[in-house]
Formats: sequence, C-alpha cells, structure tokens
Amino acid sequence: MTLSPSSPNTEKNNLSSSFAKDILAGLEATPKYLSSKYFYDDKGSKLFQAIMNLPEYYLTRSEYEIFESYKTDLYQQFSKDVKKFNLVELGAGDGLKTQVLLSHFVEKEIPFTYLPIDISAEALHQLKSRFDKTIPSLNFEGIEGEYFEALANLKAKSSSEKATETRNIVLFLGSNIGNFGNENSLFFLKELAQNLNQDDYLLLGFDLKKHPQIIKMAYDDASGITKAFNMNLLKRINTELDANFNIEKFSFYSTYIPETGEVRSYIVSEAKQEVALGKLNKTIHFEWGETIHSEISRKYSVEQMKQITAEAGFELVKSYTDCKGYFMDMLLRVK
Repeated sequence: MTLSPSSPNTEKNNLSSSFAKDILAGLEATPKYLSSKYFYDDKGSKLFQAIMNLPEYYLTRSEYEIFESYKTDLYQQFSKDVKKFNLVELGAGDGLKTQVLLSHFVEKEIPFTYLPIDISAEALHQLKSRFDKTIPSLNFEGIEGEYFEALANLKAKSSSEKATETRNIVLFLGSNIGNFGNENSLFFLKELAQNLNQDDYLLLGFDLKKHPQIIKMAYDDASGITKAFNMNLLKRINTELDANFNIEKFSFYSTYIPETGEVRSYIVSEAKQEVALGKLNKTIHFEWGETIHSEISRKYSVEQMKQITAEAGFELVKSYTDCKGYFMDMLLRVK
C-alpha cells in the first residue's frame, strides 16, 4: 500500500527527526493528514500481511499470477543481448512475489544478481534470511540506503563496465506508484529514468481502473482489518510520542473516486476532543467528524500509464495482465 517502510527504532531514538516532525506537521495542518509510510511498524507490517490475504484484496494475487504465467517470457526479455543482469528491487517487502521470478531465473544460463534496496537494514536481513532458505544459490546483494542514491551508484558502475554487458532491471511492484499523485509519480519516474543507463529496464506494477465496487471493497474489507491497520498508526503515535489517542473515539472511512482513479482513506474523529502529544508538549484539537487523511492509492488506465511513462523517458517493451484484467506490469526501456 505504500512505498518504503521506515525503521521505527531509529525514529524512536531521535524524536527531533522524521517521525515526530512529520506526525506533528500532519496533525497541525488544515486539513489534517498522516503519512502512510508510518503504517509499517511491527504490528502494522503484520496487519498488512493479513490484508494481502483477504479475499477482497486482489492486488497481490493478481501480480503473483502475472509472474507465474509470464516468468519464462520475462526472463527472455531481461536476458536478451546481455551477458548478465541485475534485478534491482525498490522496497521488496517479504519478497513473496519476487521469489516466483528468482526461483525460475536461478535455473537459467544467464547469471544475474538480486539487489533489493531498502532504508531498513533489518528488512534486508529478514529478506536475505528468507531467500537463504528458499533459494540458497541466489546471488543476493542487499543495498541499504535511498533509492536514487543507490541507483546512481549502480549506473556509474555499469557504465564503467560496458564490456561486461550488464543490464540493470528495476522492479517497482505492487502498485506502489499509486501512492503518488500524478505530478509526483511523473517526477519519480523521471528521476528513475535519469538514474538508469540507456537500454536498462523498469518493470512497473500498477492497479488498473475497474468496477468501483471491486476497488472499494479492497480498501475497506468486511472483517475490519484495513480499519485496524489505520488505527494502529494512532496506537504507534501513542507509544512513541506519549500521546493519548482514544481509539474508540475514532473511526475509519474510505472512498473511491472513479473519475480520478483515487482511493482516499481517512481516520475520522467521532467527537469533539483533544489529544495530547506528551513528548512533544503539544495538544491537537479535533472537531466532531473531522478527518485525518491517511492514504491515497491511485488506479490507472493503460493509456494514462503509457502517457506518464513516455513523458518520464521510457518506451514500452511489453505489458502483462492477470486473467481478469485487474492488474498490469509494464516492462519499460529507458529511451
């Protein structure tokens, strides 16, 4: 649902840095908001795993199906006219879907290296432990750091080793691009293109526009796990900033706007109330019915994504969809 989980331990030990600053800025804004990147503490990550297994949440299953169906074709595209390639994943998560490709690729002739990039060393350690057990022959080189800094270093290395004919293939999966607005998604993809060499690839996953009810149910499930996922962020603020959010006085609301393709999620105050942020010596006032915007997830038409990626500096090589046409992975080449 979001781009890159942050490390709660780092933020907890430095309240003058990102977590405290971002939470305070969002709660003091008009209208109020909270960044969805802070959903993913330990409890939040477990809740998101539960969301991915919900019958309503089709996104993970759809992309998994694409990889199972087209892993041979993807390997042929990735390895065409090169001696080796790098699979560079931005925000790999638990690696469940990527494992479909990796398990298939290690059996082939063309050597490759898997390079997940994440700001969390712990996330990379857990991912390596998983693949050490499931794919012991995998050449795994985790990179701790920011996406574009790591990609710039890879670009420079590949440029200086042209004789080896190494292609960098970036994986940006799971509809993470949908967490940006239109302008930000274009900016992100432009910067991504600038940090790749000509003829490098991007495999971009995104959710397609479809019947509004199917989309709405995926983000507001009947069992209430998505609600718990949002409320857990308030619990995290209570724990890390010594706040006193009364969870019973807040509810969850999600809506889908077909014209814009936006799912917008909110935490709603059910009373006129005050919440103290003890460690920041701040008090936040809420009116009855006042909202905190917690997440945006954008859905795209095929033509919209073709236009955005072309403007960003990519050309379409091939596209892949699941059997229902719910989800798409576009294979793109840097122009």
